[in-house]
Amino acid sequence: MSAVSLAHRSLKRVQQRASHAALSQDVSRMPAPSVRSRPGRLDAIIVPASRPAFCLQPAINLAARLDVLLVVLCSKQTRADHVAERVSSSPGARAIVVDLPKTWRHPKFPTRTSSQVFRKANGYRESDLSAKRNIGLLLARLHGWNKIVFVDDDVTLARTDNVARLAEQLDRYQVAGMIVRDYPDNSVVCHARRDAGLPQDVFLTGAVLGVHCNNLPLSFFPDIYNEDWFFFAREAASRQLREVGQASQLTYNPYAKPDRARREEFGDLLAEGLFALMGQADPSVRLGEQLRAADAAYWSRFIEARHDVITETMTLLGDVLERKGDNGRGSAALASLAAAQHQLDLIAPDDCVNFVDAWQDDLEEWQTFSSGVNNVGSTRDAMDFLQLSTWTRAEFGDAASQSNGASGRIRSFAPH
Repeated sequence: MSAVSLAHRSLKRVQQRASHAALSQDVSRMPAPSVRSRPGRLDAIIVPASRPAFCLQPAINLAARLDVLLVVLCSKQTRADHVAERVSSSPGARAIVVDLPKTWRHPKFPTRTSSQVFRKANGYRESDLSAKRNIGLLLARLHGWNKIVFVDDDVTLARTDNVARLAEQLDRYQVAGMIVRDYPDNSVVCHARRDAGLPQDVFLTGAVLGVHCNNLPLSFFPDIYNEDWFFFAREAASRQLREVGQASQLTYNPYAKPDRARREEFGDLLAEGLFALMGQADPSVRLGEQLRAADAAYWSRFIEARHDVITETMTLLGDVLERKGDNGRGSAALASLAAAQHQLDLIAPDDCVNFVDAWQDDLEEWQTFSSGVNNVGSTRDAMDFLQLSTWTRAEFGDAASQSNGASGRIRSFAPH
């Protein structure tokens, strides 16, 4: 199907979809190799952490159980010294723990998607998650690691066979991941749709995402909510995205602050719009050709469809409140939806077109840059390359975690 015919078709069938399951391949019933075998073994587990260190214990235990190196990228509420203390007191654990300063920037990282141009559309969102994920990709390249998995700091993986299945899939595919249904990994708007009784599925996310980092070119996490969907968009478009099993995440209240929905809206609009478009396309058509159909006319129609989604959800939630009364959650959900609707009113079709263009330009620049990054031989040299001066190695039984000779400002993290 040509981009022109896809564009014509997409304008006739513009809607947000309740499920994108057709864009991935479920291989969760396939036999899993041993976690100790070469096919079933990972090189590193990477956690982009922002919660207090006790939230990292499941990831620490998982890495110890698998005898795999853990990499923790720390900011916000995550204290690197507290993480190192937990690693040193967890049998079998070993980790590289890195502090990411709030002001950290790298001159080679693309910046178009994080430019001031998109701040208003993004609800003035502030997040370092994309930066951490991109740092993780480069740490793999700099250490010569083939197979890594990103695991969020609120996620638990109870079954190691899913991890082994993920590692095996990475021998044949660049990206594989898990579905988080317990607690569902959705945006605020999608949580509200489920609460309103509407059909709402869960798709793969970065919560548990495996990447083969020497299968080039590497994709890129842009600075936006749903950065993970942008990262594996090529795999989704070609139906090469592998789902290997399920994981669990901590429960939380998605409606605690309406600003959450406001800051998610631009990324949710874009990701839902692009994946709805991919769902209509022939998977043999390259992603770049599919994206040509995402023009201003398409986004104008999809913004209308998104308004309809939010309005329908608010109406049905209102009906639920009238029948059952309000325990506080329903009114909070309505406030969050109103915030998302208000943010959507501020987004123009050209904002969407311009972001997709910026993402593609960033992706091209990143692929050229990351493909030229090779194994430097030591963690010290890797951290110097990334201009990260505060890091430490921690291992079970350490009396004090050692800085391992990192250059610049060094802090040795000793257990209390």
